[in-house]
Amino acid sequence: MKKGCPYGTHRVIEPKGVLPQPALKIDNNMEIYDNEILIDVQTLNIDSASFTQIKEEAGGSLEKIKEIMMNIVNTRGKHQNPVTGSGGMLIGTVEKIGPALEGKTNLKVGDKIATLVSLSLTPLRIDEILEVRKDIDQVDIKGKAILFESGIYAVIPNDIPENLALSVLDVAGAPAQTAKLVKPGDTVLVIGGAGKSGMLCLYEAKKRVGVTGKVICLGHSQKSIERVKQAGLADYYIQADATNATQVMEKIKEVTNGEMVDITINCVNVPNTEMASILATKDDGLIYFFSMATSFTKAALGAEGVGKDVTMIIGNGYTKGHAEIALQIMRESEALRKIYEELYA
Repeated sequence: MKKGCPYGTHRVIEPKGVLPQPALKIDNNMEIYDNEILIDVQTLNIDSASFTQIKEEAGGSLEKIKEIMMNIVNTRGKHQNPVTGSGGMLIGTVEKIGPALEGKTNLKVGDKIATLVSLSLTPLRIDEILEVRKDIDQVDIKGKAILFESGIYAVIPNDIPENLALSVLDVAGAPAQTAKLVKPGDTVLVIGGAGKSGMLCLYEAKKRVGVTGKVICLGHSQKSIERVKQAGLADYYIQADATNATQVMEKIKEVTNGEMVDITINCVNVPNTEMASILATKDDGLIYFFSMATSFTKAALGAEGVGKDVTMIIGNGYTKGHAEIALQIMRESEALRKIYEELYA
């Protein structure tokens, strides 16, 4: 059996010398190397920014969505949207484990897992697309995938339904990073707070700011804001267009008495929301861009252009314990779990 690099560089076809994520094409032959895990794939959870772009390109047509997805995988050997650069994650059953991983993993054949690494670097083969659930970004397939030695995963828990776990784990990095960044007394703004990752961030932020802090939910539609309001996830609720930076700034100025916020967490799945995040945040404040629709060029040059001294963090989808933190929210909050079951599972 062939030996592989822990980071999967042995799978890179083009260009040579790069890691699988930035590669244009990787090998999706499902004959495993000695340090790989073969997964029988059940469902793909496509990254929100990616799936939004695919749906727009397809004009909402399910057949066209399938065609675009198949073309991406056939061209690149992985599901990495060429427009957004993002992927998603998957749920499936462990089919084979390379011998070099003996004693290095607690997985066994037959375990049902969610991969916590992006589809943008995961070798994937789609044999057939069975169902597209375009309202929740999930696609059931027949296919196989490879998890590298360095790849992270979560075994699907028994107390949470599979599709619910998949939806939550897809955005697990956001609430975990929120838990790490938010301190008692902070004023926190979640842009896209009524969305899938945003609601989890609101919950964690509310828990961390304590009685002396404030949490602000900014959403696009009144209907989604009302849903969050009924669950009591924030202290203030604002309906605004996050691409309209000055409108957002004025609304935040109003609820903070002109002080603006300590931390902004951006969870939206559309472009051009960088300046709203920057203008809403006070000098020496912090912005966490979880959204894969973010242009970090626009963010960096935009902050410079308006003279804002803010710290901006790229939305690393991984932080230690992120899977358990996200799943624990579903166990703690009956109201939030009910919303997730209705919308995403």
